[in-house]
Amino acid sequence: MDSRRLLHIFATALGTAGLLVSGCSSGSSAPSASATGSAVPEDLEPYYGQKLRWRDCGVEGFQCTTMKAPLDYEKPDDGDIKLAVSRKKATGPGKRIGSLLVNPGGPGGSAVDYVQGYAAIGYPAPVRARYDMVAIDPRGVARSEPVTCLTGKEMDAYTQVDQTPDGDAEIAKLGKSFGAFADGCEKNSGKVLPHVSTVETARDMDVLRSLLGDEKLHYVGASYGTFLGATYAELYPDRVGRLVLDGAMDPSLPAVDINRDQTAGFEAAFQSFAADCVKQPDCPLGRTSAADAATALKKLFADLDANPVPTGETRQLGESLATTGVIAAMYDEAAWPQLREALAGAQHGDGSGLLALADSYYERDPSGTYANLMFANAAVNCLDLPPAFSGPGAVAEAVPAFEKASPVFGRGFAWAALNCGSWPVDATGAPHRIEAEGAAPIVVVGTTRDPATPYKWAESLADQLSSATLLTYDGDGHTAYGRGSDCIDTAINTYLLEGTPPKDGKKCS
Repeated sequence: MDSRRLLHIFATALGTAGLLVSGCSSGSSAPSASATGSAVPEDLEPYYGQKLRWRDCGVEGFQCTTMKAPLDYEKPDDGDIKLAVSRKKATGPGKRIGSLLVNPGGPGGSAVDYVQGYAAIGYPAPVRARYDMVAIDPRGVARSEPVTCLTGKEMDAYTQVDQTPDGDAEIAKLGKSFGAFADGCEKNSGKVLPHVSTVETARDMDVLRSLLGDEKLHYVGASYGTFLGATYAELYPDRVGRLVLDGAMDPSLPAVDINRDQTAGFEAAFQSFAADCVKQPDCPLGRTSAADAATALKKLFADLDANPVPTGETRQLGESLATTGVIAAMYDEAAWPQLREALAGAQHGDGSGLLALADSYYERDPSGTYANLMFANAAVNCLDLPPAFSGPGAVAEAVPAFEKASPVFGRGFAWAALNCGSWPVDATGAPHRIEAEGAAPIVVVGTTRDPATPYKWAESLADQLSSATLLTYDGDGHTAYGRGSDCIDTAINTYLLEGTPPKDGKKCS
């Protein structure tokens, strides 16, 4: 796979709970501010009235700037947060429509990296011709005063902790690791930690919309970015332009349901992989059936739990890193050949292939330095929703339901969902329906075998949003736009360029 495709895969990869999961939020209400004529609350005037100073940012064709937003929208006088913005101007031909903000998801994915490395060069040419392609790193993410929690060595240790604990000692060790992670976030980022909610990021997006001179927000959000876009529509329905929400989340679900649904989603994705694998001559999980392939993978995980294998560096490949490597490859079927090779290597005592997949997922570079992806992911999720579980006892009770959802991944996903139980900041959001009455037409996109954002979430969000139409991709992988379906791309391009949404219920394959 080329680097841009890999960026697309991993930028949209994350969701809830220590390992995966996505968050939802309610939070404070919207101001009546608009940069295009509506009254701006007096205490926000300095933010809506600031001037962006664009400069070259070392990437050909792109400009960068920094905007200020209040750290706390309820107390704007308490100080600012600086947010990184990048854009590539519309190339033409054709009349410029406006700015198209993009967000790759996570939470914690860098939107600036995404626009520079993928969207502004990989989105269809007619869209790039008529929109300025724009991204803002959300507060706490990448270049926007990033949340920091652990050192590289500490993260190496954290990612290797057994997330399928056997007995009290291993349960205590897992709980201690979550506690140390949370303590590190509080120690290193205590000022920003209470102010990285999805609601606050949506309000930042409205400030940026105003500063860009747009009356309406045009936006493409993937994965968690769909929740961010839906939250914007809830806060500012009259400022909704053309919104594409691809790989949709369901904001009405509590954290435990999100985790369990994602568990089932990854099981469905694995079943698709396994059914394909057993047809391939190099399948390391056997050539008989998907069920036998699942049994072989579970055996490999158990073997690695008991006896980690070398990787060619100081880290060994145990069950936790191996599971993350497998999960990473579930986001895009283009990664399946790489996964087959990595699994075969692990079976023969070489863990380097699965470790490479896990490192890509965690955004760890060869020097041992981690991007802040996982730190921001936890910070946003734990603020947006009350924790899925309050303690080990609650997890133990839920394990059977998770294992029913996924015999392969269920136990690990259940224990991973304990991470927010140690969080030092109380959640400010709560699960709730988002209707966004009065918003212009919004396109919600769902993929039938999406591992991270199950298709039923797209159905639910489309049902909640008063102006939504549902566009379905019958296929594998996470998200649908720009992943090879001419039917999906044509429908979304037509909407972005002409403002005409696809017919509700349209299906593509």
